[in-house]
Amino acid sequence: MDFALEEGRSFFSDCSTLLLPGLSIGNVSQLAIDLLVSSLRAKRVAYLDEPSVLPCVGNDAYGPLPEGDLTLPLEVYESQSHGLTLIQHRSPVIKGMMVEFAKNIANFISAIGKKHIVILSSLDSGKRNQINAANFMQIYYISSVNDDGTDADCERLGWKRLDKYKPFEGKWNYLNLLAKGDISQVDLLNLEDDLVDDDYYAGLPFAALFACCMAKGVKVTCLLCYCSEGDNIQDSFQLAEATCKFLGLRSDSFDGGAEPGGWVIPLSWRSVYGPPPDMTLF
Repeated sequence: MDFALEEGRSFFSDCSTLLLPGLSIGNVSQLAIDLLVSSLRAKRVAYLDEPSVLPCVGNDAYGPLPEGDLTLPLEVYESQSHGLTLIQHRSPVIKGMMVEFAKNIANFISAIGKKHIVILSSLDSGKRNQINAANFMQIYYISSVNDDGTDADCERLGWKRLDKYKPFEGKWNYLNLLAKGDISQVDLLNLEDDLVDDDYYAGLPFAALFACCMAKGVKVTCLLCYCSEGDNIQDSFQLAEATCKFLGLRSDSFDGGAEPGGWVIPLSWRSVYGPPPDMTLF
């Protein structure tokens, strides 16, 4: 993976925590990263060039005015005042190359000296064993702090370890071996006939990112939430709020937030569901 720095920009060593979306249902993690980049007033510092990611280009994502500043599939932002680096990932990974992509991302993160990786991802609500009738989103997590994925800091926040995380079993185990280079991808593909429903979780992008970043010796935490496909704006607000809570940030202290809680809505969200209907039709 290559990268190109914005003119006059460099990576700040004091931005030791990095936020990264794991692509999944509803694009909740990408929307949450959008919201955080916009609200933190983070500045773009680099573009990443990764062969396994499909190319795309779009107009300025954050504004506040559309100035024709193009956005690309993989970009790095930093908020020095909050000590955070954020990667935004806007297009899919080529089928069959997710582990290779995860390894390349992990190598890049390690090379620029980040100490803690926080991966955000959504999960298909159809996979839940129990329906949560509460009016708040339950956050699940896995962490590299302990071998079983537990983390006392996450537990104190009332979050639950993802019970489907079984690091020494099935595809989770093979992902860990693959990330460490102890097994070939051909061997992993030969296991497809043996996969069961529980392997849904280990087959998501966040799982490969978690395994590969952990293999580099970096502290990794995944923050996860269940959702359904549709209008996932509210889900992204809740995941972004949980991320701030985990990092000790207060969204209501963000500078310039016009929305409740201090959030700054990205410019690109104005057209996320297309233009409004032509009212002359009614």
